Amino acid sequence: MLRTQTRYAIDPASAKALDTDGLRQNFHVGHLFAEDEIVLVYSHYDRLILGSAVPAGGPLTLSEVPETGTETFLERREMAVLNIGETGTVSVDGRDYVLGKGEVLYIGMGGGAVTFSGQGRFYILSAPAHQTYPTTHIQEKDARRVKLGSREQANERVIHQLLHPDVCKSCQLLMGYTKFAAGSVWNTMPAHVHDRRMEAYLYFDVDAGQRVFHFMGQPTETRHLVMANEEAVISPPWSIHSGAGTGSYTFCWAMAGDNVDFTDMDMVPMEDLR
Repeated sequence: MLRTQTRYAIDPASAKALDTDGLRQNFHVGHLFAEDEIVLVYSHYDRLILGSAVPAGGPLTLSEVPETGTETFLERREMAVLNIGETGTVSVDGRDYVLGKGEVLYIGMGGGAVTFSGQGRFYILSAPAHQTYPTTHIQEKDARRVKLGSREQANERVIHQLLHPDVCKSCQLLMGYTKFAAGSVWNTMPAHVHDRRMEAYLYFDVDAGQRVFHFMGQPTETRHLVMANEEAVISPPWSIHSGAGTGSYTFCWAMAGDNVDFTDMDMVPMEDLR
């Protein structure tokens, strides 16, 4: 079963006037992982699509999606799949790729139908593409690892860069996930924006009784969204994107836009935040 929805882009002046429900309707993505369903959210920010596939009762195939206006989903798109569950299989062009937890499959433009099976909980990301790069299975050991933060500032963490020019070629998708040291809960602080790219966050491995407070908005007009396990945020180019958890968590970040330069960001001094 395929379930889709569309999220339209709004400007920062409109966003700062929204109440909690309005913010969540535009930027929060809940009920993302549903058994025996492929769920896709089409964002008008850089035409990023994020979603999931949970093949609990049997294989699920992603082929045609009306929102793209093409005969097949990957006709003019690239795609990345992150497994956040138990071992599962992703099949592309008749070839099976077995993904353990934390592993990613990059699928180039024109990859055809994609089938999901096994016990995986698959997080899907897709963006428009201009050429085809090879389908690539990326394991955690292949990632480019960047250590940042400190225990004293409660943000000691390791960034695992998976879709990155040093690891795997892509047209515009950048993607990875961030893991924290024990006792650290803050991500991406000091904050930044990148007006040339949008971003999406997926928070996972969040215990049932815990939450992550995700901060968004222009640096001088910050707001927050309260996030539970396996919920996502669509982050516009004009918005900061950072968070703090009441307990441990992992988050997947993904970007689409003008370039694949991970360091292309405009830092926001702490004293400028409001």
